[in-house]
Amino acid sequence: MPTFTTYDGTQLAYRVQGEGEPLVCLAGGPLRDAGYLGDLGGLAAHRTLVLLDARGTGASAAPADPGTYRCDRQVGDVEALRAHLGLERIDLLGHSAAGNLAVLYAAAHPERIRSLVLVTSLGRALGVGTTDEEWDKAVEVFADRDWYPEARAALDGIGPDTPLRHVYEITAPFAYGCWDAAAQEHAAATDRQTNWEAAPAYHGEGAYDPETTRRALGALTAPVLIVAGEYDAGPTPAKAAEAAACFPHAELVVQPGAGHHPWVDDAEAFVRPVAAFLDPAVRTVTVDGVRLAYRVAGPEDARPVVLVHGRGENSTTWTGITADLAADHRVYALDLPGHGLSDRTGRYGFEDFRDELGGFLWALGLAGATVVAHSMGAGAAHLLAQREPGLIGRLVLEEAPAFVPLDPPRPVAERPEGPLPFDWAVVTSTDAELNAPDPAWREELTAITAPTLVVAGGPTSHIPQTQLAELADRIPDARLITIETGHLVHDTRPVEFLAAIREFEIQTGAR
Repeated sequence: MPTFTTYDGTQLAYRVQGEGEPLVCLAGGPLRDAGYLGDLGGLAAHRTLVLLDARGTGASAAPADPGTYRCDRQVGDVEALRAHLGLERIDLLGHSAAGNLAVLYAAAHPERIRSLVLVTSLGRALGVGTTDEEWDKAVEVFADRDWYPEARAALDGIGPDTPLRHVYEITAPFAYGCWDAAAQEHAAATDRQTNWEAAPAYHGEGAYDPETTRRALGALTAPVLIVAGEYDAGPTPAKAAEAAACFPHAELVVQPGAGHHPWVDDAEAFVRPVAAFLDPAVRTVTVDGVRLAYRVAGPEDARPVVLVHGRGENSTTWTGITADLAADHRVYALDLPGHGLSDRTGRYGFEDFRDELGGFLWALGLAGATVVAHSMGAGAAHLLAQREPGLIGRLVLEEAPAFVPLDPPRPVAERPEGPLPFDWAVVTSTDAELNAPDPAWREELTAITAPTLVVAGGPTSHIPQTQLAELADRIPDARLITIETGHLVHDTRPVEFLAAIREFEIQTGAR
């Protein structure tokens, strides 16, 4: 395990895992071995996690002066780690109690923060605390759980003389959205991972000056993401919102069904918004309560084009197409709900995707943009063009479903084993709609006013080409071209696909 020497001569250790840009991670507890963070639910697949063992925990040495366990006196440890890593600016994540340390570091060194992530972070450094009464009231959300009566009785029995380690043991069930085997195993490690003798010093008298800290944070230009658990009692989502208001540029994400350790409760739901926030190429917008991720490229003042992927894919399927179009377009590549880094809503269908795409265009002021869409995304796009004529300037439909009932119908698909890059419910929902689509989806094609290019993949595609020809015939201002390569035209024949788009723009007078 690599080590470095901090400002007072104490040798500190850290572990490194993952790939990508470094993300410095501070463990809470307080004073708990950073091992409990694991790989933060798979965040290590997106970033290199630099997990610091705070002084006196894990493989880090105990300081000569016990007074340096206090939170504010560990700010120098974070700065020493930054210098040791040779980073001018850092992406910094703090969990729970260590969120206070991350905040104090940002206040002391705002120029060193590239981005800041606070995960279910106690807001003492900001003066946003949770009283015992508020905490006791908040945990009533678990009142219908089998374990609650016994756990509640133990909770009510906590007194001023209850040892801290016993307090943590009693409160453990309330720290997870689901007190299942995984949560219990995670909680069971707390005792051996925590420096119980030093922990009380962390929030010791003099550690925090909230007014001074909030004033100093006015100089923080870096973006801040605050992650709260829906069922977390400290902080509750309401308290997390108060904390978010203390930063010039903060975003709050409340993870549904999560407690104080959201990556344990639902790893994928935790990783998606954090990975999106940390990726400088990804932006997000919320449409009807759904957080949509998207990628942008090209000059800001160039004509806009929106790229919409097919089922099971995401915005990265357009990487090559984006690189070319971005020379003279402002390109927006969207992750539809249930895909990529966008929210998993559990509610999927062509009309749902239609509405999210429409909301995306309105939210970003992209009325009149060219929309290039593939397969499932193309189905959503032509439903939107029917419903809101004029919203889409030009429409390119690559291998779009024509919404002709499937004969024979598709059988119920069997989910593959292992993790998937999208929500499997998308498949079951859209297969049912493809088997028996709403007849209006075909009948109202005549309402489309946008000039439309239908791109067919030829006889090796699974979509009957006669249906694509019929689709083009029904849309008033549409033309059909065939690029013989199968269903993934933009992927397997990108040069011809791009040439078709550019010729289409010329023919329809794009400026």
